[in-house]
Amino acid sequence: MAEVTAAGIQPEVLFWVGCAGSFDDRAKKITKAFVKILNEANVSFAVLGTEESCTGDPAKRAGNEFLFQMQAMTNIEVMNSYGVKKLVTACPHCFNTLKNEYPGLGGQYEVVHHTQFLNELLAEGRISVESGKFKGKRITYHDPCYLGRANGVYEAPRELIKKLDAELVEMKNSKKRGLCCGAGGAQMFKEPEKGDKDINIERTEQALETQAEIIAAACPFCNTMLTDGVKGKEKESSIQVMDIAELIASAKDL
Repeated sequence: MAEVTAAGIQPEVLFWVGCAGSFDDRAKKITKAFVKILNEANVSFAVLGTEESCTGDPAKRAGNEFLFQMQAMTNIEVMNSYGVKKLVTACPHCFNTLKNEYPGLGGQYEVVHHTQFLNELLAEGRISVESGKFKGKRITYHDPCYLGRANGVYEAPRELIKKLDAELVEMKNSKKRGLCCGAGGAQMFKEPEKGDKDINIERTEQALETQAEIIAAACPFCNTMLTDGVKGKEKESSIQVMDIAELIASAKDL
C-alpha cells in the first residue's frame, strides 16, 4: 500500500491477508490462490504488508478488550492514513471484526468476504469458471460461524460451488443450523476442555456422512480443524479439504 500510494495510485480494494493467511503454511496457499484470481481478473489491489497487524479478534474473544482496542486502533490509523474505502479478506474472523467492531472505533470501511468478492467478479464477467475439473464431483460446504450465523452470508460460497458444475451436498447441520469447527472464540489457540469428543471430529463425521470427495471451507481456521479431523479419521486419501478460492483457481488452472 505504501508503494502504490507513493506512486499516486488508489487501488480498488485492500486485501486484508490476516495472521493465518500470512504465517500459516496451509493458509498461505489460500492467499496465493486468491491473489492469482485477483490478478487474472485485473483487480487493482494492495496489501499493507508489514504495516498489517492482527485485527484483535483472538484477544477480544479471549476477553482482553484492552489489547483488542490497542490492535484495532493501530490498524485503523494506518488504513485511514491511506484513505482505505474497501477491504476484502479470506478470513471470516477478520471479516466480522473489521465489519462490525471497527466502526465503533473510527474504522468505517466496506468489508467483503472473499467468497462474496469472487461472486461479484463472476457476476461482472471479470472472471469465468471452467467447470471441467470438478464437474459432477460431490462437494460439501462447511459454513464458518463468523461468515454464516454471525453475518448471514450463506449463498455466495454455494453459488460458486454450483458454478463449478459440482454436486453440492449439504451436511445435516448447515446454514443457520451450522456446527462450529471448534476453533472460534480463540479456541484455536488452546487445548479443548474435557469431553466425549472434539467438535472438529463431530463436524468431520458429518462431512464424511455426505460421501463427498471434497470438503469446501471458506475460513483458514475451519480448514485447519477439518483437515485435522480428516487425518484423525485416516481419510486423507479419499477426501480433500479445500478453500473456495482454491477450488476456483484450480478449475482455472491458475
